[in-house]
Amino acid sequence: MSVLRNIESKLESLFEGVFGRAFRTNVQPVELARKLVKEMDDHRNVSVSRVYVPNEYTIYLSPGDRDQFESYQTQLQDELADYLAEHARRESYALLTPPQVQFETDEDLDVGVFGIATRMVQTGPKGEPRLDAQAGATMLYKPSEPALQATEAASAVELGVQREVAVLTWDGQRHEIAKRSVVIGRSKDADVQIADPNVSRRHAELRQEGSTYWIVDLDSTNGVEVKGKRVKRLKLEDGTRFTIGSTELRFARELQ
Repeated sequence: MSVLRNIESKLESLFEGVFGRAFRTNVQPVELARKLVKEMDDHRNVSVSRVYVPNEYTIYLSPGDRDQFESYQTQLQDELADYLAEHARRESYALLTPPQVQFETDEDLDVGVFGIATRMVQTGPKGEPRLDAQAGATMLYKPSEPALQATEAASAVELGVQREVAVLTWDGQRHEIAKRSVVIGRSKDADVQIADPNVSRRHAELRQEGSTYWIVDLDSTNGVEVKGKRVKRLKLEDGTRFTIGSTELRFARELQ
């Protein structure tokens, strides 16, 4: 049996012991492992002679899913880290430190939905963080199939999950959010450039905090408006529309 398959078997055993009577929609350890590997592959950085990948992974869980892991969280984190390390070894990826996995609770997530954020962090001689590369956006994963009866457990293959991305659209243009902090403005240096003379050079910032997105006015001249009302900070839901200058933008969360 391969090392990866051996680790998957351990994770499946954890699932069977803890989730045997859980809803199908609960997050499963094996699915977490496979999506962590996907995030590692998606965030590769190629140097002259090596391919570097993130070494710090934060998993955001709903309160219900986090409670399910409480009794064996440390063991699960270690198993997931081992899974990432073995995948990196097989793919000849370079890691600044052994991979670390940690859990966070996000009150805005539903049971069965989870997010993964990655960072590439180098530690100093005393173990303190020394280098923090640009952190990617938190990728959300949702079940793609409806739940079955409450007492029916599902395998990792049966439980399909889809990746969710945040998108801004305006005037026929589309921008996929790939960072936790995105500046919107007229400046060429803005992450999202709006060709509108009524838009300030650095007009607003779209921020991701856990699984939640916010639009924040950066003390612009004309502000951020929603339905004609000026706001300083607004929580963005799927389909939220807001105006900066004379341009209306639409925020959406799309499944890939």
